[in-house]
Amino acid sequence: MRAWTKDGLAAAVMSSPPVATVVRSPRTTQPTANVERLKGMLKQTLRITVTDGRIFIGTFAGTDKQLNILLINTDEYRVGPDAGPDGGDGRYVGQVMTPWRLVVRVELRMGGDQKQGRSTSDEDSMYA
Repeated sequence: MRAWTKDGLAAAVMSSPPVATVVRSPRTTQPTANVERLKGMLKQTLRITVTDGRIFIGTFAGTDKQLNILLINTDEYRVGPDAGPDGGDGRYVGQVMTPWRLVVRVELRMGGDQKQGRSTSDEDSMYA
């Protein structure tokens, strides 16, 4: 489309493409106590043990709908017979998405002697 300016010059008139907008209805229910607890854990350091014996220690960045856990600034540690000679020394792995089905234990360091987590064993926590 062309438009004419005062000087008689043709100028291109650009129309913007249509923009899709989503109108969200206001939230009718309040977040549950568990959702609030999960939000409170954001940016905290978590220690996650998975089924193959690896341990991930990193900053909790969130979960997805399937409850996979996202950690950032993460170190990976191997324990057990397949740990190798430097098993105690971790390696930096950066960002990690851990499938919930592989999670054996989740620990969060809290103030004082409190701890919170999902565990299938009675062994001592590194945070206790």
